[in-house]
Parts: sequence; structure tokens; C-alpha cells
Amino acid sequence: MKRLLPLLVATTSLAFAQAPAPKTSAPARVPGFTLAPPPPTYKPIKFGALTVDVQERMRFEARENNFDFNSAVNGPQDASWLLQRFRLGLGYDVNPWLKFYIQGQDIRELGGSRPNEVGVAASEGDDVFDILKAYVQIGNAKKGMSATIGRQFLSYGDQRLVGPLEWLNQARTFDAVKLRYTSQMWSLDAFVSSPVTFRDHMWNQSPFLDNDESQNDIFSGLYFSTLFVPFNKTTDFYVFHKRDDGNGSFGPIRGDTSFLTFGTLWKGDPAKLGGFDYETEMAYQTGEVSGRNLSAFAGHWGVGYNWLKSSWKPRIGLQYNYSPGDGDPNDGDLGTFQNLYPTNHLFYGFMDTTGWINMHNPQLNISFTPSAKLKVMIDYHLYWMDNTADAWRRVNGVTAVRPVNAASVSAGKFRGQEVDLTAIYKVNPHVGLQAGYSIFFPGDYLADTGPHSTAHFAYVQLQLDF
Repeated sequence: MKRLLPLLVATTSLAFAQAPAPKTSAPARVPGFTLAPPPPTYKPIKFGALTVDVQERMRFEARENNFDFNSAVNGPQDASWLLQRFRLGLGYDVNPWLKFYIQGQDIRELGGSRPNEVGVAASEGDDVFDILKAYVQIGNAKKGMSATIGRQFLSYGDQRLVGPLEWLNQARTFDAVKLRYTSQMWSLDAFVSSPVTFRDHMWNQSPFLDNDESQNDIFSGLYFSTLFVPFNKTTDFYVFHKRDDGNGSFGPIRGDTSFLTFGTLWKGDPAKLGGFDYETEMAYQTGEVSGRNLSAFAGHWGVGYNWLKSSWKPRIGLQYNYSPGDGDPNDGDLGTFQNLYPTNHLFYGFMDTTGWINMHNPQLNISFTPSAKLKVMIDYHLYWMDNTADAWRRVNGVTAVRPVNAASVSAGKFRGQEVDLTAIYKVNPHVGLQAGYSIFFPGDYLADTGPHSTAHFAYVQLQLDF
């Protein structure tokens, strides 16, 4: 199923590290766009119909015990490094309904002792200048029918299942065909895509383009976003389909993968609910994963209160995230929820120990904006295993924190607790700063299965956009 999609592009450069930027004006309520990051506050450079945008991002990270929870061993992840990312985009508006865009990206990981190959031993690695986006956009994506064809980001809802994962240096991109219809009260996306693999010194390719690729990953779906519920920011419904030739992530390969994800997302508008907000996303999956019968449900539920009249705009919220694990790896059935292509960094702790898989995760979230340029966030997480017969998988949804064996199956379910402190400062429309510190206190599960040292993560980030 190899198809060559045109490599032609159109999008805006991304805002600062997925972090909320200070509001400049209320965005128009357009279905399907209410949850998207706000448009950049800067204006890309224009030469008539030609648009040029440039991004430079540098993030210094220091990690200790994040991966092995073992202070007695100084592994490749127990170090510090500098992540550097440069992007250059060129767009051309032929007319109001036809746009071309191409964006190149160069990423480097400097220092530390991790391998310089993207994804190896959790490294973000090097990828010398390559194509991140390249697509043609036909029509107006905010009105009527439009099509986006080529290499592009896919982002839906809160990105719990599908997002560009901009926290990672390389991000995530797809070779895709996306059709969209937008009316005054609703929008519908239909897409078929394949995820791009990042390789240094080689052109990044997806199964659409790589005739030697063996997995044949195809990801498609329908996403229906509405403004029908008057007190909601959005009320969405979706179905996604994922297929590949099977892999060993959830046991030996017994066949192909082909499963559906049915879900819904609701988000309350605090301006219409007296300062209160709420959100829920629930999804059910059915089909086969590597020849195993899949049946799994995952849910997110949250409530909060916003002091809308306060100049600091404080918010306090509680949320609970749940996703099942599999109770028997040998029965031919699979109860482990498949996290698809998410931006998990936004949701389950900034130390990235956890995906929306085999977990219970209550949270306390506090945020406030002492000035128009500064936002501060404090998040407190608790984590439990849903089923110790299954693995605790990291943010990528695949890598296990500890092997599944007799000790882990009989271990306590409490993984531990994490505290995240984050500060975001927008110097001006072109310059953004972000800094954070996270600490993880291990629980019974880690103590019962091996080393259980306290883990630390700190970073500071600078992003420039023009």
C-alpha cells in the first residue's frame, strides 16, 4: 500500500512549546478550531504572496533517575544536554483558495551520553535538515470545503489521542490527505495518513513513501467538532482506525493490527458557567492488535473553577485519568488501551513517565498569571497501576518502566507521586521563555520491583519565532 503523496505544505509556525500564550484577543469560535493553539502573536515575514517564517528553540535539560529510579547507577539518561531545533518555512498564496507551504527542520542533541539517533534509548537525537511539512491547501479551512494534501501535523481535540507532540525536538508529522468541511456550527474532518519516521542522514519517510518499510502503518479517521451545546467550548465525536502488520509491543506477533477507536470530548466554557469549567473525554476500542482481540475503554474527567474577574486569572482544578491494563497476556485477548499518537507530555506529568495506558491518575492543577506575560502552573499527580499483570508503560505507550515478571505481578499498585512546577514568560511576540522543575516520589510498585530512588527533572527553554 505504497503511495507517493505530493510533498507540498501550508501552516503557521507553532506557538511557544505548546504552552498557553498570553491572550491578545478572543479567537473566533470556529468549529474544529476552538481547541487549537492560538494563532501566533507575531506576523511572519511577507514579500507579496510569499511568506517566510523562522523558529529557533533551545532547551537545556537535566535528568536524574527518570528512567531507572536508581541513584546507584549513572546511566545515559542521568545527565544533562542541550536540545536545539531550527525551522524555516516558505509559503506561497496563489490566490485565496490555493496555498503552498514547505517547512524544513534541523534538530541536534548536544552533550550527554545518549545515542544521537532519534528514539534510541529515549534520545531525541540529531536529524540534519529535513522536510517537516510540505503540503498544498485547497479551499478555506475555516469556511466550506477544503483539502490539505501532503506532509502535515494532525491535531484533534486536546491531543490525548492525536497530536503533533511539539515537546519533542523532532515533533510528529504525517504524510496525509485531509478533507474538511466547516459550517457556522460544526466541522467534519476526514483523513488518511501514515506517521513519518525520523532518521538522520536519510530523508524522513512514511510507509506512503518508503517501499522498504515493513509495518505499513495507516491511520485514518473522522472527527466531528460542534458548537451545538451552548455552554460548551466544543462538543466533539470521533472514530479513528489504525492498521499495521503487527509488532511485538504487546506480546509475540500473532497477526495484523486493525482496530477502531470511538470517542467523544466535551469542554465547558467558564464564561458561561459562572467561572466553573469541566471536561471529559472517553474512548472505546475494538478490533485486533497483532492478532489479539482488543476491547478497552479509557476516560478523562475534570472540573475546575476560574476567578475570571481577578487580574491574576487563578484557576484550581481536579481531574482523574483512567486507562485499563491487560489481566492475562496468554489468553489471546488484549485489554490494554492503545494510546495512538498523543501529546502525552501535556497531561500525565512533565517527567514523562506515564502514558494513557494501564493507570489511575488523580491530579490537582493550579495556575495563575501574575502579569500579562507570565503564567505559573503547579500540578500534583498520584499514580496507580490498573493491573500489575500488565506493564507500566512510559509516555510513548510502549517502553516498560519495569519488566513484567513474578515480582511485578505481585507488587503493590501505587507507582508514586509527582509534583510539577512550570513558569512561562512571553518576553514579546517573538521571544518566549519557559522553565520547570519536577520531582517524582516512588511508591510501592517501584519498591517491590527494584530500585526506587527519587527522580528529578529540570529544564529551561528559549524559543524565537519570526
